[in-house]
Amino acid sequence: MKKALLMTALAAALSVAGFTQAAEKLVVAATPVPHAEILELIKPTLAKEGIDLQIKVFTDYVQPNVQVDQKRLDANYFQTLPYLKSFNEGKGTHLETVVGVHVEPFGGYSKKVKSLDELKDGATVAIPNEGSNSGRALILLQKAGLITLKDPKNALATPKDIAENPKNLKFRELESAMLPRVLDQVDLDMINTNYALEAGLNPAKDALVIEGSDSPYVNFLVARPDNKDSEAIQKLAKALTSPEVKAFIEKKYSGAVLPAF
Repeated sequence: MKKALLMTALAAALSVAGFTQAAEKLVVAATPVPHAEILELIKPTLAKEGIDLQIKVFTDYVQPNVQVDQKRLDANYFQTLPYLKSFNEGKGTHLETVVGVHVEPFGGYSKKVKSLDELKDGATVAIPNEGSNSGRALILLQKAGLITLKDPKNALATPKDIAENPKNLKFRELESAMLPRVLDQVDLDMINTNYALEAGLNPAKDALVIEGSDSPYVNFLVARPDNKDSEAIQKLAKALTSPEVKAFIEKKYSGAVLPAF
């Protein structure tokens, strides 16, 4: 009897060990909100499919791509296609999109004025200094009637590409992660929604100007050409575009983040 029990316990232990050994580790970079939160949601689902999802949180937009390219990470989830294209062109990388997951409507915030009409001549506007995010902010300001760009569709526009600036707005260019920190110092602050959420802002209520649900800036899961079609990455892509994730996004972010599938 004791021998039988011992053999049963040993078999169970070997079974657990075998399952653990069979689990494939997948290390994915993400910014804290909402990307890491969404990844945390699907960890149990992936675990049941033999994927040990490990999330590495970053607060910048450069290292997640660098480390995926260097094969120090398997994939990342934080960026839009225009940003990825700009990064690949500037850094000589060849990262590729796997699946689009959500949209974070980009917005402009202020603690000094309550509407864009209140912006005075010479007001200071903070915008991201990364190519595609800079262009995204300027295109939104153009839609709001504050400026006119030489090319209204230039996704990589910078302040040098402004043709008309009737209010003589002064632009302060900063890394995206730094923008919430200068909200008290500028008249208008153009902030990516993930950073706005981290700073306790509610894009749906606090933004003076914000992109609509038709925004083309979808946030993608990104990987390398050599692994984007792997079984593990495809399981991750499927989990990220599941009804569970859609319901989570709609409930948790109340319009500040929108499903793209």
